[in-house]
Amino acid sequence: MTSAPTATRTSDILLELDSVRKSGPLQHIVIPPCPELLARLQHVMAEAEPDLNEVARIASSDVAMSATLLRCANSPVYAKGQPVQTIGQAMNLLGLDETATVMTRFLAQRAIRVNHPALQRFWERSAKRAVAMAFMARHLPGMSADVAHTYGLFCHVGLPVMVQSLKGYPSTMVEAAARIDRSYVATENANHRTDHAVVGGLVARVWRLSPTVAAAIRLHHDLDALGEGRIDPDVQALIAVGLLAEFLMRRHEGLDQDVDWHHHGEAALRWLDLPMEELLSWEDEVRDSLDII
Repeated sequence: MTSAPTATRTSDILLELDSVRKSGPLQHIVIPPCPELLARLQHVMAEAEPDLNEVARIASSDVAMSATLLRCANSPVYAKGQPVQTIGQAMNLLGLDETATVMTRFLAQRAIRVNHPALQRFWERSAKRAVAMAFMARHLPGMSADVAHTYGLFCHVGLPVMVQSLKGYPSTMVEAAARIDRSYVATENANHRTDHAVVGGLVARVWRLSPTVAAAIRLHHDLDALGEGRIDPDVQALIAVGLLAEFLMRRHEGLDQDVDWHHHGEAALRWLDLPMEELLSWEDEVRDSLDII
C-alpha cells in the first residue's frame, strides 16, 4: 500500500479504504469499535433539528463525561457568574455544537487509548488542533465548524491505532521523524506496507464519520496536490485549514514550524484565499481556548 492513492475523488477514496481493509496488511490492524454513546450522538446531531433532551441523556449516562462538560462550562473561557452545576446549565452555556464536540473528544479519547511515551500528548494536541480548526471554520465561508473539528480531532488517529496493532511501529515513528531523505509516510510504508493516513481514514470509515473527513484524513500528507483539481474542494479545504491549525498550535507552544508548513503553507493560504495577516490576527483570539486544553 503506497502513500499516494491512485484515485483522489472522495467516492473513490472511500472505495479504496473499503478495499484495502479486505486484503493486505490492513487485515491485521485492530480498529477499536465506535463507542455506542458516540454513535448515538452522531445520529442525533445528524438530524435537521437535534433533540436536546436526547443529547442531555447521552451526556448524563456517563459520569466522567458529565464531569468533563461541567469542567469545560466552568472554565475561564465560558464561566459567567455562578458556577454551572447541572448538564442542562452546561449545555445552555456551551451551546449544542460545543457540547457535542466536547462529548466527541471525551468518547474518542476513551475508546482509543494512547499508552506509549512517544504519543503521551496525542489527545491533547488533537484537541487543540480540533479547537483551532473549528474556530477558523467559523471565519471561513462555506466551512462547517463541526466537520472541521472532527477532522482536527481524528487527523492523526492512525498513529495510536498502529502502535497498538503493529510490532515495531514505535521504532518506525522514531525513524520516520529523524529521516530527511524521505517522508514520514514513506518510512511507514517501507516498514509496514501501510501508513497512518490510510489507517486513520479507515478508522473514520469504521466509525461512520463524514465521508469528507475520511477522505481528508486519508490525503492529509498528499500536500503537493493542494490547489489542484484532482481532490474535491471541501477535502482540500480541510487539509489546508489543518495546516493553518498546526501553524497556530506550534506558535502557541513556542515551537519552530515543521517542514510541511515551510513547503506548503503558502499553497494552503492561497487555496483558502486568506492573507497571512488575517491568520496572525486570529492568534490572540484562539489562544485562550488552547490554554485550557
